[in-house]
Amino acid sequence: MKYLPLNPEIFVQNRKRFTDKMEKNSIAIFNSNDELPTNADQLFPFKQNSDLFWLTGIEQEDSMLILYPDNAEQKYREVLVLVRPNELKEKWDGHRLRVEEAQAISGIQNILWLDAIDGSLQPWIHWADTIYLNSNENDRKGNLVMVRDYRYAEMMRQRYPLHQYRRSAKILKELRAIKTPLEIEVMQKAIDITNIAFRRLLGFIRPGVMEYEIEAEILHSFLSQRSSGPAYGSIIASGDRARTLHYVENNQECKDGELILMDFGAAYGNYCADLSRTVPVNGKFSRRQKTVYNACLHLHHYAASILKPGISIVDYTEKVGDEATVIFQKIGLLKKSDVKNENPQNRAYRKYLYHGISHHLGIDVHDLGTRTEPIKAGMVFTIEPGIYIEEEQMGIRIENNFWITRNGNKDLMKDIPITVEEIEALMKQSK
Repeated sequence: MKYLPLNPEIFVQNRKRFTDKMEKNSIAIFNSNDELPTNADQLFPFKQNSDLFWLTGIEQEDSMLILYPDNAEQKYREVLVLVRPNELKEKWDGHRLRVEEAQAISGIQNILWLDAIDGSLQPWIHWADTIYLNSNENDRKGNLVMVRDYRYAEMMRQRYPLHQYRRSAKILKELRAIKTPLEIEVMQKAIDITNIAFRRLLGFIRPGVMEYEIEAEILHSFLSQRSSGPAYGSIIASGDRARTLHYVENNQECKDGELILMDFGAAYGNYCADLSRTVPVNGKFSRRQKTVYNACLHLHHYAASILKPGISIVDYTEKVGDEATVIFQKIGLLKKSDVKNENPQNRAYRKYLYHGISHHLGIDVHDLGTRTEPIKAGMVFTIEPGIYIEEEQMGIRIENNFWITRNGNKDLMKDIPITVEEIEALMKQSK
């Protein structure tokens, strides 16, 4: 890992939160993700199972976590399972965790080896009444591959058909949505890294620069600050390409007079930042660009003013849509007749703002959390309204990350330049 060691109390607290939700005399088993092949003998870069990382802080492949709070053998109430270090394999693939290292990262004292775990795990399962198994229940999940969690669940049901089974995901969806102050500290570090990268870009962007050169500057800035890299594929979209929400080709020239929409964020300690800013390629907004940008910024501030505990994402999105309807009429995008005759299922403002306003953020960019129940203190959301105008070949999006508290919300990106005046001044200053 490139980042400095995290506070193991993060994972100690997370495990306590999970075990407090488990049924009496139950055991929970978590597995690491698969190593996935690309072509020939190559593998995709390994990405740890988010739930396993949230509980342990361990990034190594072929790892397991076993939680059995009622285990009669007290020292085995939480067990981390790792691959036994092998000198020959380490010559090829690098260092593997030793016991002391794993203890320091996770706060778990009992480390067992994967090649010997079956002999211990079987009697524990025999003693338990209920088995918690994990699965990916993110609402945005699109992967149909039979990954390790599902293969493991099928194997367990075949070996132990008379046990009761429960879904860990149901608990984790609730818990992972609520961030502890220690988790916020790590997210703030990812955000601070992103802030430095953005300020660097304001001095780099100019007419004639290529989108991929901007992406390269972001990557350089991230890695030089101990980030493991981008939290997701950076979107660097100049001109009309900004209307494509997930534009990732990043291969075109940024031209004088265009706006450039940038959506990027650093990963630090496996926690994510998610920033969007739209800036003028030549350093100066035109009058129309400034009008539309400020309209988008108004929506951003309005959304922040109502995103508080108690409101649901559905109601929140509807209220932002109401405000967008008013604003879009003021800047000439909608007529009163457009609003009067709109389809309630496809409102008029959706022509110019066709995505959601907020999503949960954490270990995953689209993190676990409900979209229908009331928002709770501790959740972290993006706020990212956009305005996309095909007739003017313009796309603008403004996005910050907010931590919901009992007294409202805190803008974790409050130090990142956001106004027209701040952006223009910094771009002028660097020229």
